[in-house]
Amino acid sequence: MFTKKSVVDDDERRRREHPAIRVRGLEKSYGKVEVLRGVDFDVARGSIFALLGSNGSGKTTTVRILATVLKADAGTAGVNGFDVATHPADVRASFSLTGQFTAVDDILTGRENLVLVAKLRRIKDPGTVVDGLLDRFSLTDAATRKVSTYSGGMRRRLDIAMSLIGNPPVIFLDEPTTGLDPEARIEVWQAVKELAANGTTVLLTTQYLNEAEHLADRIAILHQGRIIANGTLAELKRLLPPAKVEYVEKQPTLEEVFLAIIGDDGTNHTTDTTTREHE
Repeated sequence: MFTKKSVVDDDERRRREHPAIRVRGLEKSYGKVEVLRGVDFDVARGSIFALLGSNGSGKTTTVRILATVLKADAGTAGVNGFDVATHPADVRASFSLTGQFTAVDDILTGRENLVLVAKLRRIKDPGTVVDGLLDRFSLTDAATRKVSTYSGGMRRRLDIAMSLIGNPPVIFLDEPTTGLDPEARIEVWQAVKELAANGTTVLLTTQYLNEAEHLADRIAILHQGRIIANGTLAELKRLLPPAKVEYVEKQPTLEEVFLAIIGDDGTNHTTDTTTREHE
């Protein structure tokens, strides 16, 4: 005997058998300008998938179609097992979107921003949910401060925390570190990695090569409206001829120098290179 609950469970199981995101033959034009020309990719559940491309390559257009904000001219797209064209309401209930610019209220405190979103989404016991997110994103000590006093990294972490209220299985991060300083970018990277570690599927669009390399389980390169490469970092590296092996002294990267100077706790360890050279 089939009950309503068993039918719902079967539907949920079938959805979970599909990738969290599936895109096939996606096309979009603005007048005579072809922005997307047959885009295909899958995103596995609980993974970080980076859509890498230069400005104007079609990254944001792809996200807007997946978010049901924009209609494709051709092709299909699904989020959490729901088709964006035929089940847009179910798609919107399955994801959260964090855009290029933080959507936080500077007049409110960090906690008040989170509580506001929790109440709008009719979350039961919003205080407990908010306390958990503040702790998860290392914002507890700043919770009662106005957001106008937050650093760029703190604002972005708060923005991502707001996106997670309601536990959406999928989150779209559209160039989340644009305009951030190096330290703030690293803070956001850590937050993104924690999302996937907790089972959230992340679709990340970026134009920063090191960001995709650092975060993504799989990377798709979008160029002139087409996916021209798609694979893990190791698979993409194998597309190039083997490098000639030579012994060279490894020099620290600028990122390593920056972190060593400021210290893990943000303490400034002043280094005078001029003095060192003459010691």
